[in-house]
Amino acid sequence: MKIIADKNIPFLEGRLPEAELIQLPASAIDAHAVKDADALIVRTRTHCDVNLLKDSKVRLIATATIGTDHIDIPWCEDHGITVRNAPGCNAPGVALYVWANLLRNGFDPAKHTLGVVGCGNVGSIVAEWGEILGARVLVCDPPRKERGEPDREYLPLEEVLAKSDAITLHTPLTRKGEYPTFHLINKDSISHLRPGAIFINAARGEVADTGTILKAISDGTVKTAIIDTWEGEPHIDRRLLKLADTATCHIAGYSVEGKQRATRMALEAVAEALDTPVDVSGLQGAYTVPSGLTPERIMAAYDPKAMTSELKSNPEAFESLRNSYTLHKEIL
Repeated sequence: MKIIADKNIPFLEGRLPEAELIQLPASAIDAHAVKDADALIVRTRTHCDVNLLKDSKVRLIATATIGTDHIDIPWCEDHGITVRNAPGCNAPGVALYVWANLLRNGFDPAKHTLGVVGCGNVGSIVAEWGEILGARVLVCDPPRKERGEPDREYLPLEEVLAKSDAITLHTPLTRKGEYPTFHLINKDSISHLRPGAIFINAARGEVADTGTILKAISDGTVKTAIIDTWEGEPHIDRRLLKLADTATCHIAGYSVEGKQRATRMALEAVAEALDTPVDVSGLQGAYTVPSGLTPERIMAAYDPKAMTSELKSNPEAFESLRNSYTLHKEIL
């Protein structure tokens, strides 16, 4: 059995005793490389579509990421290829990133209101931490509201934008369906945002229109911009890079524990789909709420200054900075 994996997915070595594991840079995972592979373990940088897969014998794509917008799932389903992702793997790491940045930029949980747009695996933890810290938290998630999920009140986007001192995005990137998120933050929606707000995008770059965010910063609607995900990655907008208070290279979820969870979930997908043994010993399991969660612990656990300085001084290095990033530790 042959498995091709992105070489930047950690903790894979020695965990597939009955398979040949070949680890390649994302740029080298092409049609020739995957032609005789049984499975792929990838990240968002590998576009899994007809061009990559049409002449292959791939039966499984396991992406060590939450998002699946880099995979043509309908094509895969039509051609008998199983697709598995890693929902929630990096959610605590992203929550740490969001809250460390909020607190470092003057957000006071005792006084301020946080708007969370998208309340899935990541957004729900961000909201939960806010409530633990004493903040008022407003949530927008139309699909959950439509399903009648009883755990919290879901408000319209315009109302959340109007009533929040900070907005943080945690939706998937979708372009079709009843609730598409592509350019969800645009010139119309942002007109409702409370002036002087903190704006965070740690979801997908294309959820927010770059031109809209630039204008909102210039006119003071957005006081502080915290950008981890960018339109057109790794070729990011230099104007937004200059104006962003925190600028990082899509690493909000890059925690040690998050990477372990993602690898564990990918290995479990391989075991299930291909009926082959895997070793997941020592890899982090499911998230539990940290004990003793305080602003001081959060800020001590993560500081974006060094990464922001590096990226602003060398934006062409976006991808290499991302690949060489020293994983941060979650609060457990």
